[in-house]
Amino acid sequence: MIVWLNGAFGAGKTTAANELLDLLPGSTLYDPELIGTGLRAMLPKERLGQVDDFQDLPSWRRLVAETAAALLTEVEGPLIAPMTLLRQEYRDEIFGALAARRVEVRHLLLHADETILRARIDQRAATEGKSSRRWCLGHLPHYGAALGRLSAEAHAIDTSRLTPRQTAERIVDAIRDGAGAMDIVQTPEPTAETVAAGVLLFDEHDRVLLVDPTYKPGWEFPGGVVEAGEAPARAGIREVAEELGLRLEREPRLLVTDWEPPRPPGYGGLRLLFDGGHLGAEAAGTLLLPGAELRDWRFVTEDEAASLLPPVRLERLRRALRAREEGCPLYLEAGVPVGAGSRAREPEWEREAEPERVPGRGRDGAAVGES
Repeated sequence: MIVWLNGAFGAGKTTAANELLDLLPGSTLYDPELIGTGLRAMLPKERLGQVDDFQDLPSWRRLVAETAAALLTEVEGPLIAPMTLLRQEYRDEIFGALAARRVEVRHLLLHADETILRARIDQRAATEGKSSRRWCLGHLPHYGAALGRLSAEAHAIDTSRLTPRQTAERIVDAIRDGAGAMDIVQTPEPTAETVAAGVLLFDEHDRVLLVDPTYKPGWEFPGGVVEAGEAPARAGIREVAEELGLRLEREPRLLVTDWEPPRPPGYGGLRLLFDGGHLGAEAAGTLLLPGAELRDWRFVTEDEAASLLPPVRLERLRRALRAREEGCPLYLEAGVPVGAGSRAREPEWEREAEPERVPGRGRDGAAVGES
């Protein structure tokens, strides 16, 4: 198990974590910031200059989960991780990867009034310098913007008037009561190429339905990994039923077949998108989301999808929409129609973006897969 202590700078995460070592037998302090420090020392300056924070490095987010899983093979546990984690997509990526490795996560939010946070930051700056103060104060607005979402997801403890020991005692009580448990579908990492089928559903304005997975960053199409011996179109129908509680009345029509090349650590494989047709307002009102997998759904225009989908999925959606307009399915390789042109016509993500992680199946049999 990993006890993730979230919150603004000055909330008392580190001091409480050190107190927890005395209160939770077998516990080990796990500081993900050390991974960021190591990456700063190893990565070229040119790469570091492209990010504002080490959390923006995909390698940091990947290593946080992998290192936690590795540590738990060496120590009794739990791991105590005092780390501010405000961005939803980073939370999804890290916690989803921990779930895939069967690592239980307890998410606790340590909160304090802003006046107290500022006073603690000033006190910390006395030893760490003014640059530390500017950094911490600069993140307070981001914390304020994320507070509503964090409070709804994590178990909150107000540390405004608590000593570090009292805070740790409250954390121990919360853990014993089962508070902060993260209900995330467990999608083990693939061990070979996969075939995944996604289904595009449209409203009366031809906006496309997207869903928001809890276990990976970015939005997605309804769909998932094709099981052994299963026809891809039938897999799309099954996934739509499992994820949304919706029974498609007809076989979906193929729009795009996209071969995704392997890029370590991803194995790649075939990604198919089908046209599931229009979904009326009455049917849309009956959609049901499995909370361990999906937190939200919405109909979006193509332009709106650009702010929600990762580049790989966005390019695939755009090709699928063109195929739907023209009434002719497309075969793609790495998002580009075969024979459509030279490497210069490849989308930007093909050359620069991180590879997309293709999840497997959860123990409950339902997962949103790559499409």
